[in-house]
Formats: sequence, structure tokens, C-alpha cells
Amino acid sequence: MTTWSSYLEKEQDRFLDELVDFLRIPSISALPHHTADVERAAQWVAERLGQAGAQHVQVFPTGGHPVVYGDWLHAGPDAPTALIYGHFDVQPVDPLELWSAPPFEPTVRDGRIYARGASDDKGNMFAPILALEALLATTGRLPINVKFLFEGQEEIGSPQLPDFVAQHRELLAADVAFSADGGQFSETEPLLLLGLRGLCGLEITVTGPSRDLHSGIYGGTVRNPIHALAQLIASFHTPEGRVAVEGFYDSVVELTPEEREALAQVPFDEKAFYREIGVAEPFGEPGYTVLERRWIRPTLDANGIWGGFTQDGIKTVLPSQAHAKITCRLVPDQDPETILERLSEHIQRHLPAGVRVRVDALGGRARPYRIPLDHPGNRAAGAVLAELYGREPYPVRSGGTIPVTGILLDQVGLYTVSFGFALPDENIHSPDEFFRLASFRRGQEAYARLFQALPHFL
Repeated sequence: MTTWSSYLEKEQDRFLDELVDFLRIPSISALPHHTADVERAAQWVAERLGQAGAQHVQVFPTGGHPVVYGDWLHAGPDAPTALIYGHFDVQPVDPLELWSAPPFEPTVRDGRIYARGASDDKGNMFAPILALEALLATTGRLPINVKFLFEGQEEIGSPQLPDFVAQHRELLAADVAFSADGGQFSETEPLLLLGLRGLCGLEITVTGPSRDLHSGIYGGTVRNPIHALAQLIASFHTPEGRVAVEGFYDSVVELTPEEREALAQVPFDEKAFYREIGVAEPFGEPGYTVLERRWIRPTLDANGIWGGFTQDGIKTVLPSQAHAKITCRLVPDQDPETILERLSEHIQRHLPAGVRVRVDALGGRARPYRIPLDHPGNRAAGAVLAELYGREPYPVRSGGTIPVTGILLDQVGLYTVSFGFALPDENIHSPDEFFRLASFRRGQEAYARLFQALPHFL
């Protein structure tokens, strides 16, 4: 009799071929000319879910990029229900010249598959679909009820997802959610993710004269918008690196000494961390370790600044406008809307004379998220990971943002357990993104084990 594990082993070549087909779809949610490709990826996911044995598969419009839903609900009303989440959209690929091969022509070498979306999140989100197929193909059933929620807009902050979830609370009701958009500590060490930072952002436009001016004729007589914007950006922080916006830290929940001590037990090589990113020395908010600054402290960063003449050569212009994009990573219990208000107030108070400013909030806001270590979903995931890796997972937090975690908690009262198998060095959001084939296989087995373990914890 074929077991689910031997089925997975036997079908790996087919699964890899399918992953290659999936990765060929340039489903870049941030670029309007790829809208049809995101839709094509949704259709691919829906068809593959159905082939695996999921039922009630549907592609839902959202007013933005689509959502795919499917389920298998034959374990009975007394069995637990798990909602499995992932996303099929990907980041833009620039700078294209830094890729070793075209980003949507997947290549396999040295036990890795290289392509945009390989690790984040197509390789990871495909794994639970394959676990479903293996269990149904070999046993005919699951010990739990399973629902799948895959979206095509995570990389732009899931702007339509809150409304979609609010409108489909009953459809998405479950006992626990698991996110395939996640990772592990290393190839040999697992983790349990206990918190993610939230996100909000805005764009600043500073306007001075009504048109670009000749800097020789007008320079020194009017305020330069680029200079004014630089002053504004400099006012956001103290010289030591603490955010200087009034009220920014008012709602921040400080970690207890016990929580800080637990974080301090997580292995971290500070010198190697800075060496890998090419930075000579640490910088950041005083009073906190590098890991704490990355995981449990809020940030404010300028992500882009432009204005005036930026092409090759020289053009002696005094520009009419200057622009910047600013984002904040938020921690419990900071509210994105409140932080945007505080930022806007700060900008108005610190705006230099002689210029005007417009502040536009950016889309894709997300609330910070945290889950108790002893949540039943974490205990189930921890047990499976301990079996797979032969050691207990580290309890960690992440500086990143996955909007669905806060959305499901706010709208459905559902905690989301991170259960993905990406690794930190896989160049997500960067050129030459890749996913280890060993992690692809491990994720399939992990989800099959998880489906079987959950009745013992829920």
C-alpha cells in the first residue's frame, strides 16, 4: 500500500515541473501591466487545487487582484478546521541586470530553483496543496477539515483583503489559520513566529516656486524644495536613531524582562549580520539590541526621495517640487491610522517657511500582530517541527509584515500560525531569488504531518 510519504517521494519530478510552470507566470501585483498575469496565476492555483482534491474551488474578484478559495470539509462537524493561507503574487524584478538568468525562466542548479517568487511565496504555498493531494490519493480522506485562502495582492499590502474577509466571515471560519508565507531559522533549526510588525506609509510632496527656476538667476532668493524636504526628513529622528515624531511611541507595548531574556537566547552573530550586508558598524535606537530593533521596535524610514534633475550631466535648476516616500514598521499596540496622523502633524509643524506641502497616505496599511506561544496551533506546529528537525523551534519575532495575520484576527477572531519553509538567504525581493528543493520537499511532508497532528491539539 502506498503511503502519503512514498507518494510525495515518487511524484517529486512532476511537482517540480508544475512549480516551474507556476513560476513562469509573471504575477507582479505592483505593476498594472501585469494585472492579467496575476489573474492567470489565480486560475492556475484554482485548477491545481481542484486537481489535488479540493472542492468548492472559486476565484473571487475583490476590486483589485483576485482571491482563490477551496476546501475539503468531510472530516465531520466535530473535527477541527484549519485555514491555509498563501499568496501567488510576486515582487517586481528590478534591477534586471543583476539576475543570473531571466527571473521568469526558472532554472534549477545545485539543489535550488531560481526564479522570482520561488521562495516568496509560490514554492511555499504550493506545498500544502501537494500535501492535500498526497493524503487524499493514498488514504481517501483527512482527519481535519481544511480551507484554503490564496491571494494575489500580498506584495502590495493586501488592500482589498480586509473587505473580502469581512464579507466572507462564514466561508473563512476556522479554528486556526496557518500561513505558508513564512520561513525557518536555518536548514537545521526551526522556529515559531510569535509576532510581525505592522505597516503604514505616506508620500510627501514639497512645492516651492510655481515652475522650475534657473539656479543662477533665482538661487539664494527662494527656498529650494529639495532642501526643505531634506530638513523634514532629518527632523524625523534624533541623531542617535530614535524617532522624534511626537506621540510615535505612546502605544508601544514594552517587552517584559522575561520576554527580552527569551529573545536574547536566540542565536545571533551581530558581526556576521553586518558583514553580510556590507555595513561597518551598528546604528539604531539606544537601549535595545540589534535583534530587538529588528523585531520588536517600531521604525520610520525614507524609502525614496526625488526631485529636480537626476539624469546624467548637469542642469542648473532650482526645482518646483521634491518628493519622498516614507513608511513605518509598527509594533503592538500602534495603530496605523494614528501613526499617520502623528506624522502629518509633525510634517506641518516642522515645514520650513517658503514652501507648501501635501501629504498623501499610501495604501497597504497593516496592523502589528502577535500570537501566544502556547496557542494550540503553535503547539501543533512546534510538535511537527520538532519531529522534522530533531530539535525544538526557537520562539522568535519578525520585523516584516504579513497583512492577513491582523486581518484574520480582527475580522474573524482567528490566529495565524506561521508555517513556511523559506530561509533567510534566499534573496526574496532581490535578484536571483531561489528556493531549496529540500525545503520544497520538507514543506510537503510538514503539512501532511500537520494535518494529521491537529486533532490532538485542537
